[in-house]
Amino acid sequence: MRGAFWPVPITHSHWLPGRVVSCKRLVAENRKFVTLAPAMIKRLFLLGLTNLAVIVLLTLVVSLLGLDQRLGFDPKSLMVFALVLGFSGSLFSLFISKWMAKMAYQIRVIEEPRNASERWLVETVREQARRAGIGMPEVGVYESPEVNAFATGASRNHALVAVSTGLLEQLSPREAEGVLAHEITHISNGDMVTMALLQGVLNTFVIFVSWVIGFLFDRLLTRRDDREDWGFGGIGLGFYVGRFLSEMCLGLLATLIVMWYSRQREFRADAGSARIWGKDAILSALRHLKAIMEHEPILDNRAPSLSAFKINGHSGGGLVALLASHPPLEERIAALERLQI
Repeated sequence: MRGAFWPVPITHSHWLPGRVVSCKRLVAENRKFVTLAPAMIKRLFLLGLTNLAVIVLLTLVVSLLGLDQRLGFDPKSLMVFALVLGFSGSLFSLFISKWMAKMAYQIRVIEEPRNASERWLVETVREQARRAGIGMPEVGVYESPEVNAFATGASRNHALVAVSTGLLEQLSPREAEGVLAHEITHISNGDMVTMALLQGVLNTFVIFVSWVIGFLFDRLLTRRDDREDWGFGGIGLGFYVGRFLSEMCLGLLATLIVMWYSRQREFRADAGSARIWGKDAILSALRHLKAIMEHEPILDNRAPSLSAFKINGHSGGGLVALLASHPPLEERIAALERLQI
């Protein structure tokens, strides 16, 4: 079923006919979203502190067990190497995420609305951003038959919200508002930054541990003390085999953790949409998305790294569910139905 995409007034969702909402109440309702910033800073601080604690602990364990002497490497140097390499990739991806999204999807950013629909889209995002206590993000549209939208950007006040033409064509304005509020919640929660930091923590852990295992595997495989005869740089083939195998196993574990976090983000973004714009909007959108996916599932994978930030993404059952970036739509709908606002 296709719904006509037509502009509606912004007041549609928070003023009802015959009902007067006082300024005091509006301020009270919006204050809780503004207070998200300290909570996000605290979460990011704790995440960074956890990463540092894990690496320091691993370094101490390696030193106390004498593995650095037995295996012939400096754990402090390895720690610095793992931190730099682990975080550089994830942080670089975060800082270029907007540019990458625009290039991959050929997003047309709305600088000046050309018609009523674009004005509605920009003003809806502006009002939702105000309620969430964040800066006005860039708003863009990309050509795609998928019914989807996503948010990306390096910070809460320098983000991008993009919607597909498929979403604008197939969802009603009220449903589209619910989807937009979902993406605004991703931004206000700092999900892009948290995801990058989490990936950096896990990358650091995988690099550090896989290198230690590589050195250990090399020693066990060769059983020789004269490391200068083992090959280039005193490192033999066993190191590369051990490191490769451990990186594969630990990398899979890291992916499971990242995908688990991604699924939890979706539940929180759905709840945030309900609080910002009303539960009926996001519920109706998810039910409509479920019907569309059951009839004609279309997902645009031009930029797989951005799939975790879309309203609708890969999900599944059984073991596949562990690697899914999104929970099944029926689970998200059920969670919203239980939500008390």
